[in-house]
Amino acid sequence: MPLDTSSRGTPLVELRDISIAFGGIKAVDHVSVNLYPGEVVGLLGHNGAGKSTLIKCLSGAYQKDAGEILVNGDKATINNPRDARTYHIETIYQTLALADNLDAASNLFLGRELTTPVGFVDDAAMEAETRKIMGRLNPNFRKFADPVSALSGGQRQSVAIARAVYFNAKILIMDEPTAALGPQETQMVAELIDELKRQGLGIFLIDHDVHQVKALCDRASVMKNGQLVGTVRVDDVSEDDILAMIILGKTPEELGVASAAAG
Repeated sequence: MPLDTSSRGTPLVELRDISIAFGGIKAVDHVSVNLYPGEVVGLLGHNGAGKSTLIKCLSGAYQKDAGEILVNGDKATINNPRDARTYHIETIYQTLALADNLDAASNLFLGRELTTPVGFVDDAAMEAETRKIMGRLNPNFRKFADPVSALSGGQRQSVAIARAVYFNAKILIMDEPTAALGPQETQMVAELIDELKRQGLGIFLIDHDVHQVKALCDRASVMKNGQLVGTVRVDDVSEDDILAMIILGKTPEELGVASAAAG
């Protein structure tokens, strides 16, 4: 039985009945998921389950064959990543897409540099803005002059997140944000995600690590063979329950928990 979600209002984003096929094979088969402000929804499943393909519709990397995307209740047209940005959707890939030889400020404004009235790059203004956004997201960040190649994994993640937030992201897609990080770095990323939630952003988090999904997410949507197995509140289920959804395709009903598909 679905949970009562009438008090949640309009989702920040809704992927409704999405289908995508490649060469006649349905990679995503009539899948619906949604996301509310200040919420993290984990997307889980084996490689090939369809979770990355589904979310690439939202980021503009792929185009859906059927279904619709709604942002703040309005139908959205997303044909490429530039379209996604107009809806304040930003993707933070596992590679982070940072220029290793440049410092945090140069990475934050890469391709969107601030300039002086006479047209020169305004390094001082960019560093001041970077310090301001980092003060909000990660007050312990100090290495403003260092190239990002010298930063730790968690600090690099901070720079990538700061870039998205500075340019007014409302919906973040994060691809395995704690992969290859140690416990301390993982905790730093968890604190960043908590801060983003407090600021009202919604986050789709793609991950394989059930433990991290339990720790970081509010809800988890599990896919298998291109279809949605179900969506649950992470507090309602154990790690073993989520694994049963991923491996065996057990639905929330079969686990004896309420579906949280609507919020």
